[in-house]
Amino acid sequence: MKRRSWLTTSPTAAVLLPILGLAGAIALWWLATIVFSIESYLLPSPYDVVVKFFDDPAYLLQHTATSFLETVEGFLLAIVLGVPIALLIVRSVILERLVYPLLLMVNAIPKIAIAPLLVVWMGFGQWPKVVMVLLVCFFPIVISTAQGMKSTPLELVELLRSLNASRTQEFFKLRLRYAMPQIFTGMKVAISLAVIGSVIAEFVGATQGLGYVIQQSGASADTALAFAAITLLSIMSIILFYGLVLLEHLLVPWAQETR
Repeated sequence: MKRRSWLTTSPTAAVLLPILGLAGAIALWWLATIVFSIESYLLPSPYDVVVKFFDDPAYLLQHTATSFLETVEGFLLAIVLGVPIALLIVRSVILERLVYPLLLMVNAIPKIAIAPLLVVWMGFGQWPKVVMVLLVCFFPIVISTAQGMKSTPLELVELLRSLNASRTQEFFKLRLRYAMPQIFTGMKVAISLAVIGSVIAEFVGATQGLGYVIQQSGASADTALAFAAITLLSIMSIILFYGLVLLEHLLVPWAQETR
C-alpha cells in the first residue's frame, strides 16, 4: 500500500500550507514594489494597505458587512429557487427542453449590462444587488443539482422500487444522497461568483458596499484604499468558500476523496 505523505494527511499541514502560500505571495508583492521602485499611487505595498485599513477600520468593516449581507442573501435565494427548478427539470424531459435554452440565454448575458437596468427597475436599495448575486449564482446551482440527480445508478433505483419504496423515500434516501456531492460542487462555484456579482452591482448606483469603495477610491486615485477593499473581498470569499467546504464535510462525509 502506498504511504501517504504528512503534507497530505496532517490537519496542521492543511492549515499551514495555505498560510505559507499567502505569505509568499505577499512577500513577492512587497519585493516587486521595492525592486522596481513602484510609486504607491500605482501599486501600494502591503504595508500601505495595512496602514490604510487601520486609518478607518469602522468605515471599511461597515461596507464589508453590506457586501457580505448582499452576497449571502442572493446566494441563499439562488439555492431556494434553483434547486426546485432543477428537480422539476429532472422529472420532465419536456420541461428540460423548454427551460434549458432560457437558462443558457440568461447565463450568456453579460451581468454588467444588466446592473443599470436593475437600478432602473428596483431603485438604489439593496434588492438590485441581491438580484444580481442571484443571477450569477443561479445557473451553476441548477446545472449541478440537475446533473447530480441524474447521476443516481439506475440499478439502485430499481432495487429501491422493488422494495416498494415510495417516491419520497426514493428521493431522500437515494437520489438526494447521490446528488449532494455535485450540488455542493455547484454551490462552491456559485459562492465565489456571488462575491463578484455583489461587486458588479455595487459599481452601479450604490452608496454602500466594498464595490462602491473601490469605485470611489479609483476616482480619487487612492489605490491603497482600493487594495484594502479588494483584500477584504478576498477574505470574505475565502471565508464563505471554506464555510461551504466545512458544511460539506459535515453533511456529506461519504463523498470525501480518498487517496
